[in-house]
Amino acid sequence: MTKTINIKGVKFGGKNPLAMIAGPCVIESREGCMAIADKLVKLSKQQNIPLVFKASYDKANRTSIHSYRGPGISKGLEILAEIKEKHSIPVLTDVHSVEEIHIASKVVDIIQLPAFMIRQTDFVVAAGESGAVVNVKKAQFAAPWDMINVVKKIESTGNKKIMLTERGASFGYNTLVADMRSLVIMREMGYPVIFDATHSVQSPGGQGDTSGGDGRFAPYLAKAAAAVGVDGMFIETHPDPSKALSDGPNMIPLGELSKLWKKLDAIDQVK
Repeated sequence: MTKTINIKGVKFGGKNPLAMIAGPCVIESREGCMAIADKLVKLSKQQNIPLVFKASYDKANRTSIHSYRGPGISKGLEILAEIKEKHSIPVLTDVHSVEEIHIASKVVDIIQLPAFMIRQTDFVVAAGESGAVVNVKKAQFAAPWDMINVVKKIESTGNKKIMLTERGASFGYNTLVADMRSLVIMREMGYPVIFDATHSVQSPGGQGDTSGGDGRFAPYLAKAAAAVGVDGMFIETHPDPSKALSDGPNMIPLGELSKLWKKLDAIDQVK
């Protein structure tokens, strides 16, 4: 059985119900981010869903120099802090440098290590030293059994508030594939495992100067992961993914989450 990570009443792991980490890929505006948070919180109350809100203040790993990155760390954390205070829910954001870890960990409850950064030892250790819950995105190039080395780096700081997220593995050019064995293998490390349903259908750089993807398949992969047995589901969502400024092709429309979660919850209860 996996360790239980309790984040302000939202529990991942153990025998706890499937939890949701959801929000837009990037903060597009204060008003837009607040509106998405409002709807997600309403949904979580209606369906009794353990919820963590996520959004990025800076997408530092975009394909093109012209890609929208976000409002930046100062304004972005201000918006996330407002959502956290208004709704009394945990918030998550990704970080891209040791300096950002020190700043973001004072505001958010979960700091997320981007997939391409997990081999940077100083960065990983700094995340552990922050004392925050650390969600590690398994890199597209990493085998699931290799994640034990990332875990040990974080554990070396005394921090055992760790979650591991599967987001697909590289399969040829501009393509990812979700290996469901990964969920079982990483769960054997003793920490909660999350499935990133939306990034797992991404086509990195697939549109030349932007990443593409096919969000049609995200609900199917989410149901498959719930059947295998995961502790949380990571879902990027937007009222109109076609107008999203980042990763729109992968997203699950906000209006479809309620119906999907009923199915995921039902699967989780019999896994």
